[in-house]
Amino acid sequence: MVSKHRSVMNPAFILRAAKPEEASLLSHLAMRSKAHWGYSTEFMQACQEELSVTPEEIRNQGFTYVVAETAGTEPSQQIIGFYTLERLTSAQFELDAMFVDPLYMGQGVGRALIGHAKHQVTTQGGNTLLIQSDPYAKGFYQAAGAEFLEWRESASIPGRFLPVLQINLSERSDRE
Repeated sequence: MVSKHRSVMNPAFILRAAKPEEASLLSHLAMRSKAHWGYSTEFMQACQEELSVTPEEIRNQGFTYVVAETAGTEPSQQIIGFYTLERLTSAQFELDAMFVDPLYMGQGVGRALIGHAKHQVTTQGGNTLLIQSDPYAKGFYQAAGAEFLEWRESASIPGRFLPVLQINLSERSDRE
């Protein structure tokens, strides 16, 4: 269970569990975040299904959906980022998605989300976090402790290859 709490890195937003009724908001945020990198309209259309979130996916017990939301009172609160975590085995999880609203990039939202995801993995007994990244985000994940493993062909864009990275949390726990 993900509890609602203020980010240690930035008290201007909170992290909390996503709600099924927010699926459309998360889908739009994912598209805005991906489009930030200057991809063509054709590319974005090819990615649309893969970047879409449904209420059923948020309800799925095999996944964890966490949002970053601006602090304040409703209705002024706004979702500014999210991640999805999937348990693959008892020890291995995958960061299935992570997106930050372009207006909030560089403000600690991504660092807070990846830090929270790593904590969720270790709290649930895991020690490995796999990440299939957009090439533009590879450096961000490496700065968060990920090591490059391989290039893998994209499921939505044939002929496009994406970096696969891994964070070994059992090694990191001694240093963090």
